[in-house]
Formats: sequence, structure tokens, C-alpha cells
Amino acid sequence: MQDTVPEQARVFDRRMLRQRRARAAALPGDHDFLLREVGERLVDRLADVTRSFPLALDLGCRGKALAETAAVRDKVATLFQGGLALGDASGLRFVADEEMLPLRAESLDLVLSNLALHWVNDLPGGLAQIRAALKPDGLFLASLFGAATLNELRTCLMEAELAETGGASPRVSPFAALRDAAGLLQRAGFALPVADCDTITVTYLDMFRLLADLRGMGETNILLERLKRPTRRAVFARAAALYQSRFAEPDGRLRATFQILFLTGWAPHASQQLPARRGSGQADLRDVFREH
Repeated sequence: MQDTVPEQARVFDRRMLRQRRARAAALPGDHDFLLREVGERLVDRLADVTRSFPLALDLGCRGKALAETAAVRDKVATLFQGGLALGDASGLRFVADEEMLPLRAESLDLVLSNLALHWVNDLPGGLAQIRAALKPDGLFLASLFGAATLNELRTCLMEAELAETGGASPRVSPFAALRDAAGLLQRAGFALPVADCDTITVTYLDMFRLLADLRGMGETNILLERLKRPTRRAVFARAAALYQSRFAEPDGRLRATFQILFLTGWAPHASQQLPARRGSGQADLRDVFREH
């Protein structure tokens, strides 16, 4: 399928993302703790929905993080899993790029996506494709990293590179901001759009343990404008020292902030409640303000 994203609009190297996701899936060690934690929080929102879903898709599937949750097992009859690198996913699965979805219109009752869509070059376009694949009154639930994610690491790497080389290359993705998230859903045609966020703070012995976890999750830098040559050791050493001096907890461990955006939207349907027409309210302000 032809790439739908114009070259001038590309920010991320999707080929590199596929390679890093596949490599991460084969790495030993427990690097997927954040995927599991965010996945549980995502399906908590599904558990609150009082209906079941005959056919669902785990989009950007990262193994079994969603498929094995109680809410998915209870509410979904059939789950497909699709993504660039499927990890240890089993069952009905297919390789797919979130930017070019091979899905029929109005074919799915539910689309779930856990920490995958923040690497999509054209996020509004990707959301519009998801919306088109949902049946009327179908549900979309997603989590993705927000703009405050890894602010500590971003700051330290930038200052260290400026000090050691006289310049700075982009190293942390320009994630979406919460204030824009509901608007993106509305722009894509979703009804009843809701965006909220959680902040998860993880602590590490040192900055290099954090970098190892990011590699293990397949979440390292894939910006097209990233530095294409190896970073000097002096940059990492200075960044690690800055991190320790600025972001250490009382016990000496370093905090790393992950802002998680949660998106909820429904494919439009006549049965859904509509917002009141602007200016149609009948309240009398005299009932609100007391008399002096």
C-alpha cells in the first residue's frame, strides 16, 4: 500500500520503529512493566462500559498486555491483534502499520490501542481511519504518551549536548498535549470525545537504567532529525550527572515522569445523547446570584 503521509509531514522513522519493536520483543528481562500498568488502566475504562463487543482490535499490539486482562476477556467475544511487531501475541493476529490500516469500513465494534499511537506521523489521519473502521456506536479507547513524558531526561540530554558539542539534536518525541487530545478526536469524527491523563513516576538507580528500559520497550528515539552518529560518551556522562543533581529523590533514586493520555470516543449513532444547542439554556441568573 502506498504511504499516505507526505514526506514533508513525516517526523518519525517508521521503519526504524518496526526494527526496534521487533528487537525489544526478543530482549530478555522485565521491561514491559509500564505497558502492563497502562494497559490495566486503559481496560479499567472498558470495564466501566455496560455492554459487550463482538469484534475488537488491539491496534499497535505489544504482546499480551491487553488480551490477557479480565475486562477484555469478559467483554470481547473475538479479539484481533495488529501492529508493526506483535511480540508474544497469540490468536488472531496480523502485521499492520497504524498509519495505513487494512480495515473495512464499519467492521469493528471496539478498537483498543495501548501506547502505540504517539509514533504515528499523521495522528489526525490515523484517528480518522480508526473512526471509519468502527461500526456506528463503536468504541475507541487508547493510551499514548503525553507532552510531559520524560521531561527530566529531555532537559538533561539537551543541556549536556549543548555544553559538550555546542549544539543539540532532538532526542525525545514531541508528544501530544492533553489540551489538544479531545480536539483531535473531534476532528477525526468521533462523538462524545473525552481525554484525560494520569502521571506515572518511576524511579531508577541511575539514568542508564532508564535508557535500558526505554530500549527494552522499543521506545527509543526514532525522530527523522535525530543524530545519525554515535553520541559522545562525555554527553551521556554530563547528562547523568545533571540528572542526579536535579531529579534525585531523598533515597538517591532518580525519578522519570511518564504522562499518559487516555482517549475515549464513539463512532456517531442516532441513539447517542447530543449536547444541548448553544444558547438553548433556560436558567435564570437571578436564581444563581443572591440579592444585595
